[in-house]
Amino acid sequence: LPNLLIGVPLGIAWTRDSGWMNALRTPLFASLNIIQTIPSIALFALLLAPLALLGTVVPVLGHWGIKGVGMAPAVIALTLYALLPIVRSTAAGIGQVPGPVIDAATGMGLSSRQVFWKVEAPLALPIFIAGLRVATVQTIGLAVVAALICAGGLGAIIFPGLLGGALALVPPRLLPGVGLAGAVLV
Repeated sequence: LPNLLIGVPLGIAWTRDSGWMNALRTPLFASLNIIQTIPSIALFALLLAPLALLGTVVPVLGHWGIKGVGMAPAVIALTLYALLPIVRSTAAGIGQVPGPVIDAATGMGLSSRQVFWKVEAPLALPIFIAGLRVATVQTIGLAVVAALICAGGLGAIIFPGLLGGALALVPPRLLPGVGLAGAVLV
C-alpha cells in the first residue's frame, strides 16, 4: 500500500508538463534505477543503522517499532523496491493514451480532472495492472529475505528448513520433490 500511495502520484506527475517535475524527472528515474540495483540484503543492512539511531533519538518511534531490525526496515526496503515498476507502469500507461483521444474529450467539454478519470485512467489501467503484478511478485520474493533482519514472513519458515535440513519446510521450487509447508504459503 505505501508503494501505491507514493508510486501512482509520482507516475501521474511524471507524465505532466510541470516545471518542478521536468527538473526532477531524470534524477528521480536514476534514483529508482539505482535502488533496483542494490541487493536486498545490502539495502536491509543500509537501513539498519539509520533506523536504529532514529529509534534511539526519538523514543516514541522506538516504541512504535522503528528500530534497527524488524518490520520497519523491511517495509521501507520493500516499498523502495516496488516503486520503479509502479511509477514506470503508471507513467507508461498514461503516456500511451493517444493525444487525439484527449483532444476529443477536451473538445466535448470535459475538465482536465474528468479527462483523467474518464479517459486516461481507464485506458492506462491494463499497463498499470501489469506493473502492479510485477511489483507484487517482486515484493513477495524479497519478503522472504526480510526474515534475515527479524521481520518474520515466509523466510521464517524457509530459512530454518534450509539451515536445519528440515526439507519439509522448503518450497519445491528451491528443492524439487520435497516439502509443502513453505510452498503452501508461497
